[in-house]
Amino acid sequence: MVQIGYTMMTEQAGPRDLVDHVVRAEEAGFDFSVTSDHYFPWLRSQGHSPYAWAVLGAAAQATSRIPLMTYVTCPTFRYHPAVVAQKAATLQLLSEGRFRLGLGSGENLNEHVVGGGWPSVDVRHERFEEAVEIIRALFKGGHVNHHGTHFDVESARLWDLPDEAPPIGVAVSGEQSCELAGRLGDLVIATEPKAGLLEAFDRHGGRGKPRVGQLPVCYDPDRDTAVKRAHSQFRWFGSGWKVNSELPHPDSFEAATQFVTPDDVADAIPCGDDPEAFVEAVRPYAEAGFTEIALVQIGGESQPAYLDWSEKTLLPALRDAFG
Repeated sequence: MVQIGYTMMTEQAGPRDLVDHVVRAEEAGFDFSVTSDHYFPWLRSQGHSPYAWAVLGAAAQATSRIPLMTYVTCPTFRYHPAVVAQKAATLQLLSEGRFRLGLGSGENLNEHVVGGGWPSVDVRHERFEEAVEIIRALFKGGHVNHHGTHFDVESARLWDLPDEAPPIGVAVSGEQSCELAGRLGDLVIATEPKAGLLEAFDRHGGRGKPRVGQLPVCYDPDRDTAVKRAHSQFRWFGSGWKVNSELPHPDSFEAATQFVTPDDVADAIPCGDDPEAFVEAVRPYAEAGFTEIALVQIGGESQPAYLDWSEKTLLPALRDAFG
């Protein structure tokens, strides 16, 4: 049985629209929701990047059932881990237990803004592990003092703690991050339907834990319009995480994807209004072992039509296929 989620993609819509969209997603019957946490959009054509945590706070008050989750927050550069712990605890209280804290080691695109440089992946993983240690310590209550390799915490305490701490998800892209996820996470997060990632997660302690994937889609009654929109806003997606985590600016992504064609995008992302094409795009995730799959409808202005279509057509088709 696979749960189907909705993505509030902050790079492609403003804050009020994002909240309206997740309210409609709850009404349409999506099983859960996730929210990106960016400072920049990937491409200028996406056109937005509001503060995800303010959006989540509003979403927590505007909805009553649908689970919320960051997908994902980097707790090591823009945000100090002690502040991430406070934000997550507050969201868990506001949502009455519907929040999960998805974490990752970040992208240069968003984290460069604080001027701390962009170290090697090994250092980023060191920082990440230390940050999760701090967050978990604060979730336990009491005062926390920490003087580590990368972070200091001076007598910090969370004064408003939920009865149950938010589960922590860890984003993975390779063996090293899978080791961290299996050891540190309550669930695993990935954007590629690679069974090997989940197998590595299991080897390092993740067996039996939820596994959440994400898939871009582009609904439109006119397939050519859908392909054009997907190419304009999402042609960066196929570059892979080793590239996507390193580039510092939307203009860098423009340059890196200048030779990606609309046909290339249409081969990788289901476009149009044939529900079977969307079912077949989800299938590799289900077969790889993902228990939850969050769909990303491309294009902020297309969300209302997509959500109506999802309620009537897409979600029934996916549930017929995957339970």
